Amino acid sequence: MAGYFNINESANGQFVFNLKAGNHEVILTSRMFDSMAAARDAIALVRKHAASAARFERKVGKDNSPYFVLSAEDGQVLGRSEMYSSAAAMEIGIKSVMTNGPSTVIKGLG
Repeated sequence: MAGYFNINESANGQFVFNLKAGNHEVILTSRMFDSMAAARDAIALVRKHAASAARFERKVGKDNSPYFVLSAEDGQVLGRSEMYSSAAAMEIGIKSVMTNGPSTVIKGLG
C-alpha cells in the first residue's frame, strides 16, 4: 500500500495533517493551520518538495535524539518527523518521506 496524507481537526478548530507510510505509521507531521485550505496548500508543498534531499534538515533534540524537518525553498517548515533512536533510523525516515510524500491520497477530513 502506498503512503497517504491524513487531515484531522483539533479541539480548537485548527487543522493538522500527517503523512503516513503504507504501513500506516506517521512519518511526517505538520504544524497547525487555521483552515482546511491552508492545510491542503501545505500538503501540495510537501508533494512538491518531498523528493528533494536538499529540503530535509537533520536536527538533534534536547535529549540528543535525531529528527528532521522538511522545508520549502522559502524556509517554511512543512513538517517534522518523530524523534529517532539513531541517525541511521532517521535516514530511513527521510527515505520514507521521499518515497511517500508525492502521494495524492488524502484521508480523514481531506
